Amino acid sequence: MNVTGHTRRSASIRDVATAAGVSYQTVSRVINDSPSVKPSTRDRVLAAIDELGFRRNSTALALASGRSRAVTVLTSNTTHYGYASILQGIEEAARAVSYDVGVGVLESADAADEAAVAAQVRRAADAGGGLIVIAYDPAGVRALGAVPAGLPVVGVVETPASPPGGDRPWVWTDDREAAYEVTRHLLALGHETVHYVAIPSSTRRTGARTTGWLQALREAGAPEPRPVQGSWGPAGGHAAGLRLAKDPGVTAILCGNDDLALGVIRALHETGRTVPGEVSVAGFDDAPHSAYLTPSLTTVRLDFTGLGRSAFALLHGVLEDSAPIAPHPVSVPELLVRESSGPPPGRR
Repeated sequence: MNVTGHTRRSASIRDVATAAGVSYQTVSRVINDSPSVKPSTRDRVLAAIDELGFRRNSTALALASGRSRAVTVLTSNTTHYGYASILQGIEEAARAVSYDVGVGVLESADAADEAAVAAQVRRAADAGGGLIVIAYDPAGVRALGAVPAGLPVVGVVETPASPPGGDRPWVWTDDREAAYEVTRHLLALGHETVHYVAIPSSTRRTGARTTGWLQALREAGAPEPRPVQGSWGPAGGHAAGLRLAKDPGVTAILCGNDDLALGVIRALHETGRTVPGEVSVAGFDDAPHSAYLTPSLTTVRLDFTGLGRSAFALLHGVLEDSAPIAPHPVSVPELLVRESSGPPPGRR
């Protein structure tokens, strides 16, 4: 009986290996009755198995064959559109080649503790196979950095500041180019400048979407307003929209994702400012609801599902020894001009 009230974690094959003082491959050979293990070593491993209550599972069988048909995805979020679409793409690609997919949810980006994240990475590594880490926030970045050397892993990351080396098995969408294009679209309509409501960055540095927005403003010689820091959801956009609505000089707003744009449009409506009559609003990602808002939302389509498929394909190539690891961007962003953007007042 457990008097502490805590549930004890099931022993893993690596726990047995540590207790017996052998490698996990040796434990795997013992539980699969391989004749290549010395009797004294076999006895130590069996004693550790009995002591820890280890139960033979599919992971042990996979380790015996040297190959696991499973991957684990580590992510801090499973509900936001980009994250969920990446997971969908990974699952679709894995199912097509009979791989299993497990999901480990990291601590929130705001409360990510390095020791806790490292522990989650170790547990995922114990499951066998390879890892895919969605590193769009500090928790994901920490998890990607905590993956043990030699473990097959692919990171889904923000657009890198510069092309990474071949030792960085990463995939990404070109967020910088996407933000650049949608900002140029708004400026071309005649807006003096474009204000920006930013999503959180995976690091403390300027995010790729912010960089693309600034690049377009600088090339046009337009004023560079200070970004308004949002969150991931509509509530953050609503708060930012109420703030921006107070300034009559604000005529165009780019939002770091479509959920922020939803909140911004609501805030402008509440303050009596029409979209796009007085203020143009553009989003990011082309989430399913963006085409059905009133007005329908101008946005940039990014193929997150394709990104997930590419992440799995890259990892699958490593696990099956059929392709070398190489970092690469995935998909070209597509600007979708809808009803929420138009010329500023006086230019119609």
